[in-house]
Amino acid sequence: MKTSVLFAFLFCSLLATAQVTTLEPGDTAPTFSLKNIDGKKVSPDDFPNAKGFILVFTANTCPYAIAYEKRLVELNEKFSRLGYPVIAINPNPQKLSAGDSFEKMQEKAKEANFSFPYLLDEGQTITNHYGARVTPHIFLLQKKEDNLKIVYTGAIDNDTEDKNPDKIKYVENAIAALESGKNIEVASTKAIGCTVKRPAAD
Repeated sequence: MKTSVLFAFLFCSLLATAQVTTLEPGDTAPTFSLKNIDGKKVSPDDFPNAKGFILVFTANTCPYAIAYEKRLVELNEKFSRLGYPVIAINPNPQKLSAGDSFEKMQEKAKEANFSFPYLLDEGQTITNHYGARVTPHIFLLQKKEDNLKIVYTGAIDNDTEDKNPDKIKYVENAIAALESGKNIEVASTKAIGCTVKRPAAD
């Protein structure tokens, strides 16, 4: 009986995710203002000197998200000074994932030494606008006049376990291309991670 219930839940979660349309490179990025772990709202407008953002949808307990925590901190340390800070958003509702509660987010940020905002998307409005499917799911944004444009989306790199010294660093390569005025050679990859927890479709 328990197996049947679990299968039904997973099936409905996958169905709900399948109905979401993921934004692609070239699309305008939706703006947002969400609650940070310090209780204050954070928006891209709070970074007037930024050239863009490394926006990542991530979570507290997903093994894939945990595997990339250190690399997210390193990305922020390396690229925030160049104008591309990390902003993390937790897309999972507490009622579907108890480990993703706001209190657990605060604990995670302290434990993992997050040096960037970690925002809660209550109601999943922003998650669904972007079409984030898994955690972690990257959307690299670039400021274009009065808008933000998506210039890369997908995985951080092609080495989840962080054991390959010759890994392809998709996000780093994309920012390097932006900084040099070149086209991004790989603008989209498949994001690998845990499925975003979404309520079953009615």
